[in-house]
Amino acid sequence: MGHSTLAPLILLLVVMALLLPAPAAAAEAQVDLQYGPLPVFELHSGFWINLHHTLYGQARQSRDSRGSPSGTGATTRRTPSEQLAWDAAVSYYAANYQDKDLLFNTELILLKNQLGDFEQCDELSGAKKKTCDAGLPARLTRILDAAAPVYRTHEWPEHDRANRKWIAGVSPLVRVKGVELSQRLAEIYQTRWPKERIRVDVSAFANYAGAYTTLDPLRVIISSTDPRNQGSSALEVLFHEASNGIAEPVQLAINRECRQRDKAIPRDLWHALVFYTTGEIIKPVVNAENVGTDGGEYMPYAFRERLYQRGWDDYLKLLDRFWQPYLDGKATFDDAIAHIVSAL
Repeated sequence: MGHSTLAPLILLLVVMALLLPAPAAAAEAQVDLQYGPLPVFELHSGFWINLHHTLYGQARQSRDSRGSPSGTGATTRRTPSEQLAWDAAVSYYAANYQDKDLLFNTELILLKNQLGDFEQCDELSGAKKKTCDAGLPARLTRILDAAAPVYRTHEWPEHDRANRKWIAGVSPLVRVKGVELSQRLAEIYQTRWPKERIRVDVSAFANYAGAYTTLDPLRVIISSTDPRNQGSSALEVLFHEASNGIAEPVQLAINRECRQRDKAIPRDLWHALVFYTTGEIIKPVVNAENVGTDGGEYMPYAFRERLYQRGWDDYLKLLDRFWQPYLDGKATFDDAIAHIVSAL
């Protein structure tokens, strides 16, 4: 009798549970949770990070030329009140941030990290929820909270779709090859890959390079709309940016060898080396993925974007001659660095 009475009630409760809206936290869950937690990286499409970079990009563009940067919704039609709030935000960024570099300016790095930490919040003042007080300067908080509804209505849906599409494209290879690639790169750079997954904020707009990495904590920003970051290149850009955060042993080794030989430390040699290394490690993975398709042989980012033709040609010759044997297991790390510096 108890079972027959309870059965309809249980069924009713189950139906009601299915009809209830999902909790807010679930609705705002980050993109990689769709695929289950990925190894190595934690991929985000965060509202505040995207708003921040969009405003920064428009402020920089208004300084350099007329119009708006790609991916910032230049043709959006806003109401007069929306336009007023948006113009105030762009003007604030122009006055305070447009001459500061996203990669090197401490203020912008801290702001970017803070906005990422509060991405689940609808506002940043803590007025609706105390735990959403982001601790930003009062005027900046008001500016962002006023611009947020405008951005959420107009640009954000398109930006979020682009971010999620980018993440969906790169996630399968990260799931299958992420651990293997991270271990290989850490081995090459004589270091350890971080134990915690590296946070990657995917944004419609990033910076002039289309991606950048900041340290302490190690976080990566990648543009989902930059043409340089699309298709098979997405995987290389992802691991290149992460490598920028772990390749310090290379920099230290180059500096040490230069001091021993009383040579000037070459600008960007370590960065050229990281581009070269990531490309060589990613190439066979992408080529294997493209077997049976019309994708052809994968061309690493630095070659495709002609970075070596912009002052790195001599570095390329040294990397081909001395670093490639190390990657092939035919030379030691110390010997490779010593020969590179000796031949400068």
